[in-house]
Amino acid sequence: MISTANTKRRIMRRNRRILVIGGIFTVLYLIIGVKAFYLQVIQNADLSKRASNEYARNINCTGRRGSIYDVKHRELVLSTDVVSIGAHPAQIPDKDKLSTAIAQNLGISQRLVYQRLSSSRPFVWIDRNVTPAAAESIKSLGYPGLEYIPSYCRVYPNRTLAAQVLGFSGIDGNGLEGVEYYYDDYLRGNPYQWKIIRDALGRIFEQDEALACTQSYEGKNLILTIDSTIQYIAEKALKRVVEENNAKSGIAIVMDPGSAEIRALVNYPAFNPNSFVVYSKEDWRNRAITDPFEPGSTLKVFLAAAALESGKCGPDYVVYCENGQYRIGRNVIHDTHPYGNLTLGEVVKYSSNIGAAKIAEMIGPEALYQTLVNFGFGEKTGIDCPGEASGCLRDWRQWKKIDNATIAFGQGVSVSAIALITAVSAIANDGVLMRPRVVKAITDKNGAVVKSFGPEEVRKAISPETAQNLKQMMQAATEPEGTGSNAVPPGYSVCGKTGTAQKINPDGTYRNCQYNAVFVGFSPADSPKLAVLVVVNEPRKHHYGGVVAAPAFREIILETFNYMGIPPDNNLFREGA
Repeated sequence: MISTANTKRRIMRRNRRILVIGGIFTVLYLIIGVKAFYLQVIQNADLSKRASNEYARNINCTGRRGSIYDVKHRELVLSTDVVSIGAHPAQIPDKDKLSTAIAQNLGISQRLVYQRLSSSRPFVWIDRNVTPAAAESIKSLGYPGLEYIPSYCRVYPNRTLAAQVLGFSGIDGNGLEGVEYYYDDYLRGNPYQWKIIRDALGRIFEQDEALACTQSYEGKNLILTIDSTIQYIAEKALKRVVEENNAKSGIAIVMDPGSAEIRALVNYPAFNPNSFVVYSKEDWRNRAITDPFEPGSTLKVFLAAAALESGKCGPDYVVYCENGQYRIGRNVIHDTHPYGNLTLGEVVKYSSNIGAAKIAEMIGPEALYQTLVNFGFGEKTGIDCPGEASGCLRDWRQWKKIDNATIAFGQGVSVSAIALITAVSAIANDGVLMRPRVVKAITDKNGAVVKSFGPEEVRKAISPETAQNLKQMMQAATEPEGTGSNAVPPGYSVCGKTGTAQKINPDGTYRNCQYNAVFVGFSPADSPKLAVLVVVNEPRKHHYGGVVAAPAFREIILETFNYMGIPPDNNLFREGA
């Protein structure tokens, strides 16, 4: 009986244990079921998104940036294939080993790579401009956590040539200076995405086909009006004259006067846009567009235009030049040489300040002001380059008597280099002012023209008769006795004007000031093919425009005409001054 009772008790304890264990498992199964229901049903969308973020990634890319060509379709700027290497620091187990391998393959600092791989951010860039070969060598090492994203690098094969005109673009493919900035909406490639899916070890096992479709996203190309050969000629001549005269800087512009298309636009010193970060912003600036200056005696040409347009005098109008000194109120105006009676044409030829002041008095400030406005002084030309300055020309009602006199010979008024050559080109163009341009056309990736830009007339600045008279005066200014004789190349006629422009001091005076040496003109005289402006900033060896700037003008004209195949007129052939 006792044995039977013990057996029953054991069976009951066993059954209770079974029930307890069964209850525990039942509770556990209920908990797991509830948790599974919570994860699979209630949090399904959120968890799916988190999982997708772990193994799938959308990469934002930009199509290839458009190329830039000169007027003869020679490549000035292009985009080459590179690879941008990025990393997910949290997925990289041995950062020291990987940073050493990357530094050795890319030739960059191991410490810098290690710092980036140690970042707390989920994604960092290692290098944005890696050659495909170098990227492949790193990829072959098999390290997890790295991204290899196809990209493009901007290349300027001619280095400093036309650097300030072209500008440059940044690491993300956005234009930052020059036409790269001005035409960024056309040049920039269209954005697109491609997706990569990785396994648990970080290996790519699927990627979206959009990676292979970059050709559909290319930006447009630019065809410039710049001729790279003429640009080189002008750069060489300007560099020489700046260095020979120990000058601070210089500007040279070559323009087709009929269309106002820019064939060369030079700033010296230059910079290399392939490595623009090592240069100062001062070097980046296109000073021919952005920096106004007082034009000095080059403005006497426009004074003569105002005098002729007023109808109050002709080319032979005579003015007495006071033998070198002329008082206006408390101010005394001087000439570099004492002159007596000079005609209007001789005032331009010999560059008499006193003659200019007296003619300005005779025609009055309103006539001079209106002519300057007609030539575009005091306003922007509208050239397709960023940062253009308008210069300064106060309303004639604000002029004092001395202002009317000094503006007549180029003080108290400022103008940009591009505005000055555009105004002079209007004289060569029979009095018609044109809008200057540096871009001729925009094309697609196949070379088809998307948009073209033809010559654009702004206004009629002066009559053709006045323009013809001015040409004769400007040609006389380059004859042996004129101030611009050094600008004439053998065998070619030149219409031009010198300027020795004082630079106003910070205190508003011209006492012991620096100078801009200027020469502007066009050639040949009868049928102008090119207009050229040379400005040399703060020359220290000499400062007269006819001595400093005119020889550079002569060199540019002679070499460019040889390149263009424009033969000399044997009837005009003479030894250069």
